[in-house]
Amino acid sequence: MSHLMAVSEHASPHKEEITHLTVRKTSLFFAGDGFTAYDCSGQLVFRVDSYGRDIGDTGELVLMDAAGGCILTLRRKRPSMHRRWEGYAGERIAGQKPAFSVRRSAIIGWSNVTVEAYGDPGEEYLIEGSFACRKCTVFNSEKEPVAEIRRKVDNCANIVLGKDVFILSVQRGFDLAFAMSLVLVLDRIDGDDNAVHKTRF
Repeated sequence: MSHLMAVSEHASPHKEEITHLTVRKTSLFFAGDGFTAYDCSGQLVFRVDSYGRDIGDTGELVLMDAAGGCILTLRRKRPSMHRRWEGYAGERIAGQKPAFSVRRSAIIGWSNVTVEAYGDPGEEYLIEGSFACRKCTVFNSEKEPVAEIRRKVDNCANIVLGKDVFILSVQRGFDLAFAMSLVLVLDRIDGDDNAVHKTRF
């Protein structure tokens, strides 16, 4: 995944084999909503503001660092039966080629999600599990887990927290910003699926 390191400078800054981020999804009913991600010391690492209502108009998401600098731009590709999203390094400009794309593996029915990273050589990842349940794993082409999303447990109270707070665990060497961008796309794909379900039923 060396070519993807150029997407951002947010490879794991820690020496541990796995970096754990606490991700919080903020309300979708107020301006400035979105996602925030914190490291184990409570320091803000990533944020996504104005998520929710504005996305229907622009079809774009911007992943920012703690200071508000643009790391990645995610853009919904339309039309796309596979719910395809494309990722661009930094602030996307006209004519810029995407660094990667994310799509459902199948058009209809529940399916895994395929991630294609463009480069020389290209790389492919597969996301298995259910983001709606906050239980899914990102595998590389060798079927090795490189990132995981799971529910967060409050050890003091010994309870599982709600779905709006969860853990993103990233293996050493896998880009943190790239992993966080996958969270954003999975959330949008899950939201689209729920919208279709409500329309049909």
